[in-house]
Amino acid sequence: MTNRFLYLARHGEAVGDGELSPAGQQQARLLGQRLATAPLTAIHHGPLPRAAQTAHLISQFLPHVPLHCSEVVGDYIPPVPDPSALPEIHARFLDGVSADEYAEGARLATAALERYAVPGATDTHELVVTHSFLIAWFVRHALDAPDERWLGLNAANCALTVILYRPHRPPALVSFNDTSHLPRHLRWTGFPPEMNV
Repeated sequence: MTNRFLYLARHGEAVGDGELSPAGQQQARLLGQRLATAPLTAIHHGPLPRAAQTAHLISQFLPHVPLHCSEVVGDYIPPVPDPSALPEIHARFLDGVSADEYAEGARLATAALERYAVPGATDTHELVVTHSFLIAWFVRHALDAPDERWLGLNAANCALTVILYRPHRPPALVSFNDTSHLPRHLRWTGFPPEMNV
């Protein structure tokens, strides 16, 4: 039986929606050190600078692992079948998302699952450096939860989530939001201080 391990990591802390902050760069390097002995065969990343920079910093610790930029692991809104049925807090969060944005997000999210959330022909270990929403989308899929349940799942910067895909078995969530490679002050950057435990 083949095992496909998909490692998912949110980009490091960024300044606004742009470049990595000094803390984000440190987070990425520490994640690279953590993954240096993992049998990774590829690193995929979204096209935005914060994901690309994080992947490049990680790759310094995995010099023979190829990097691939992929639109399907970019930053977008995954499917929400009926936005009008969402709890008020989620409806407010998504206020202003257009029908076109929902449609494009659904297209990309479906393509991401078709590309990465399937068993392989051989044992594989791949890293995807992406954004919080897409990590939540993969976790929701692995747990066979309703589409809109990606809302409310938050990924810490450079936290590690691992999902195992095997033929004829449901996906297995191996770990979620593992920040054990980060010192306390670099965990949950951008979130309220009480989450930094």
